[in-house]
Amino acid sequence: MKPTTPDRIRNVALISHGGAGKTSLAEAMLLDAGAISRLGTVEAGTTVLDWDPDEHKRGQSVNLAIASLEHAGTRITLVDTPGYADFQADVVEALAAVDAAIVVIDASAGVEVGTEEVWKLADARDLPRMIFINKMDRENANYDATLDQLKARFGPKIAPVYLPIGSAEGFRGYVDVIEEHATVYEGGTPKEVPIPDDLAGIEHTRRDALVEAAAEASDELMMKYLDGEAFSDEEIEAAIHKGTREGSVVPVFVGSALRNIGVRELMAMIVRHVPSPAEVGMRTALDGSEVRPDPDGPFTAQVFKATADPFVGRLTYFRVIRGSLPGQSHVYNVNRREEERVGNWLSVHGKDTETLARIGPGDIAAVAKLTSTMAGDTLVADRSSAVELPGLAFGAPSLQVAIEPESKADLDKLGQALHRLAEEEPAIEIRREEGTGETILTAMGDAHVDVIIERLKRKFGAAVRTATPRVPYRETIRSAARIDNKFKRQTGGHGQYGHVVIEFAPGEMGTGFVFGDRIVGGVVPKQYIPAVEKGLREAMAEGVLAGYPVVDLQATLVDGSYHTVDSSEMAFKIAASQALKKAFDAGSPALLEPIIEVEIVVPDAYMGDVMGQITSKRGHVLGMDSADGMQHLRAQVPQAEMFGYATELRSITQGRGRFSWRLDHYAEVPHNIADKVVADAAAASGHASERAGH
Repeated sequence: MKPTTPDRIRNVALISHGGAGKTSLAEAMLLDAGAISRLGTVEAGTTVLDWDPDEHKRGQSVNLAIASLEHAGTRITLVDTPGYADFQADVVEALAAVDAAIVVIDASAGVEVGTEEVWKLADARDLPRMIFINKMDRENANYDATLDQLKARFGPKIAPVYLPIGSAEGFRGYVDVIEEHATVYEGGTPKEVPIPDDLAGIEHTRRDALVEAAAEASDELMMKYLDGEAFSDEEIEAAIHKGTREGSVVPVFVGSALRNIGVRELMAMIVRHVPSPAEVGMRTALDGSEVRPDPDGPFTAQVFKATADPFVGRLTYFRVIRGSLPGQSHVYNVNRREEERVGNWLSVHGKDTETLARIGPGDIAAVAKLTSTMAGDTLVADRSSAVELPGLAFGAPSLQVAIEPESKADLDKLGQALHRLAEEEPAIEIRREEGTGETILTAMGDAHVDVIIERLKRKFGAAVRTATPRVPYRETIRSAARIDNKFKRQTGGHGQYGHVVIEFAPGEMGTGFVFGDRIVGGVVPKQYIPAVEKGLREAMAEGVLAGYPVVDLQATLVDGSYHTVDSSEMAFKIAASQALKKAFDAGSPALLEPIIEVEIVVPDAYMGDVMGQITSKRGHVLGMDSADGMQHLRAQVPQAEMFGYATELRSITQGRGRFSWRLDHYAEVPHNIADKVVADAAAASGHASERAGH
């Protein structure tokens, strides 16, 4: 990557629904620009940007990938992104690094759910966009239907610049609506020809629509448009550039990445119409100050991705916002308040890197072996002029699975492996579930889980199994009980003796465990009272009904007795734990289950199906709101019913629904379910439980 000024840089992300051909398009662009010498394919796993083994196995992108090319004296840095919803975090990261997005559409599939989702992500960053309708050579390719869908979904800003000549096997070129000429490809070589007669009328209609869109971007042109004056090609070009930059115009181009039709033209249009960092590279810091792309300003960069590799170590990707800096320097991480030692700056080309002497505004680069820097962090060279840029907002993961190591050797590696994995996967959560002891991985969906499991084994040598998590039930009592329990054992020599009288009572929800004593006259010596509390706490942790922790319990030691020789802390611990078990026999025991509050966002059309499913899951709807054709539903549902909901919701709504959740409270489990849980626990522990009927 050659050093260049911000005005000669174009940073673009390729975004789309999965399978639209982003990676193939990037590969064709790299070939046309001479950045690679042969055309790889996704199917063969030979593309520059799909280099990860997970991508070879799946035949689709699962990570963002970066490569640069030179065209017309301008460096275009491409950030290819996954199209599948499970890997949307990489799209968020990519969009944080670029100044515009190329939305790739499959001409035979039209506007798909993934198109809508990535469009929203680009909206969130207010990014200029261009559209490339790809795969015009495919069977069932339908340009007009796709264009109509684009306009219906995204409005009059959709401005077709190219019209296809032919479709499917007959696709051979395009008509340029601005310059009013046609180009066809013969043997892979473009050739200018007269506009086909069957497209002449359509071309005039499309040009009128383009002129109208251009007029929207310029007050001066709008006056000319209202006065009925004709626009020059130059005026239309200038208005498209201005409108693209401002987001009021989204130019549409056509082609075929696999047949390399329209690809060179797309690169020319990126150079011509995508705004440079000099134009749109300004960022607003959290304190409201503007960080402009000034090469002479204090160095400021934002990290957008970090990866962990057992061989290379950590690799951190960032975008320079302002200032320049040579390698072998120090930077200050504003978020972590830590200084980091920098080695070589690296330009990235797929899996390959090249050393850079210096970096400046607009550059997308990487650096190895930073110790604590994460995605979203701001790096500066001088802490005295430090500003903090807004972080990255990732969707909340919603699919939970329990993971456990396959062997003792895997157990030894798992902790460190999960820590390293969390560094490169911002859209996962890993926690240990209290009460079940399971390690819970929460990810974006089934495919995301599969990739994470594969990475744990391939990159970090930790093989794990997955399972549906156990429900973290809790146990309690519903009525008071006074228990008199004596533990006495004589085995020759010193025996064991502990005698306690404990009053148990249900506590308020959320109060946990409250212990006290009303011992008078030393009937239980003071040194043994902590042992009573400890015995209760240990027994509560193990559970009584089904092995789940006991909660919301009050216990008061009111009486007892001791033996001067045989009493011990152990004896009183055992006496107390036995008393707890007897309290459950006498105190109307109950099994509690976690109730989660969920917020579900779905298009209006799916609301009935979603509500029906929530009801079938023992859910209770709290409220609904409607906005922009989307319904926001809040409900409370037992967590036991929701472990697979991420997959179910995607199926019900054809991928258009999303949800988030949080633990709200615990509630008593219905008798029929509680009986089964208790019976299953008894069977699992190898003995029958007399409490199954409670």
